Amino acid sequence: MTASSSDSPERTHSSSSRRSLPSGIWVLGLVSMFMDTSSELVHSLLPLFMTTVLGASIITIGMFEGFAEATASVTKVFSGAISDYFGKRKLPAVLGYGLSALTKPLFPLATAIGWVFAARFIDRIGKGIRDAPRDALIAELVAEESRGAAYGLRQSLDSIGAFAGPMLALTFMALFANDIKAVLWVAVLPACISVLLLVLGVNEPVKSGKSADPHNRLTLADSGLLSRSYWRVVALGSVLTLARFSDAFLLLRARDIGLTAGYVPLIMVVMNVVYAALSYPAGRAADRFHPRQLLIPGTAVLIAADIVLAIARTPLVALSGAGLWGAHMALTQGLLSKLIADTAPEELRGTAFGLFNLISGCALLLSSVIAGTLWSIYGASATFIAGAIFAGLASVGLLFYKTKS
Repeated sequence: MTASSSDSPERTHSSSSRRSLPSGIWVLGLVSMFMDTSSELVHSLLPLFMTTVLGASIITIGMFEGFAEATASVTKVFSGAISDYFGKRKLPAVLGYGLSALTKPLFPLATAIGWVFAARFIDRIGKGIRDAPRDALIAELVAEESRGAAYGLRQSLDSIGAFAGPMLALTFMALFANDIKAVLWVAVLPACISVLLLVLGVNEPVKSGKSADPHNRLTLADSGLLSRSYWRVVALGSVLTLARFSDAFLLLRARDIGLTAGYVPLIMVVMNVVYAALSYPAGRAADRFHPRQLLIPGTAVLIAADIVLAIARTPLVALSGAGLWGAHMALTQGLLSKLIADTAPEELRGTAFGLFNLISGCALLLSSVIAGTLWSIYGASATFIAGAIFAGLASVGLLFYKTKS
């Protein structure tokens, strides 16, 4: 696909009506979809693989997941700042997706927890390299009044991959008689397709003005130019992340209430079906309504999800909780991306997304360690009750949330 004037925000959108999103947005969504198919296939089996095959404890998994995501978040700061400095978004995105694709064969080859840790660590570095430049690129490919729809579409396609991965895991676990290592090899192909789509199907828009002038390149030190509105979004996202620990605990909860190993990925299928179905409508709504009108319901849904998962005693109840979890994600994640793009200057968008993800990643590390510790000491219900309490505190903070500086 080639860039054309039809892909420019001015020609693609008008102030009075919304036309089709640019082709680059669709391709970036498909790139996310195939990589998430690969990653979620691995992720839906990894907690079981670590506990049943490699003998890891629940606390180890909590720390493992937290450090893995925190690694991605730290990397995002540097990749975002570098993409701002050089004014290039596609190259670091290709490098990040490529690195993640290269790690996929390492998981089935693992014979010890150290192998899995190394593979997950490198995979998360790849995610860290690609995410901030990709999110900044989306903002540059679409008009401001349609950013919510653009981020919602990418998230929706990403979520399709996120339930396709567990579905493939379910299918191949049945075909391969629950041989987890054999199933993990299936993840290699969609990862390679993702990288090829990005290389061949996305064209970076030509920049003009200050952001295109090499003498005006900004550095990480220029993050002081970010507004108070931006930092309010960062604070809000961090509190929500504290309330929503790693979804590895959803998988462990599924196993805890009686789902057999071959059916545990079903909980991710349900979560991501709901996530995919609601992300684009929620993104379009984000272009029309005040953020609080989505964030407060989104947080209320997270509280409901935590309560349902805390009291779950049957697979059906646990799957219902997973569906509510997916609804929360749809209502909040695309909106937060839109708010970051809206509150950061164009020449600092990569840095802005990177800093946002760094701070959110630190919150995820903390929440995952707390969740693992509570699970080990007090049981699964305590973990989800604590999540509901954090979400309740976040909802109180939302009553005072403002968007203007």
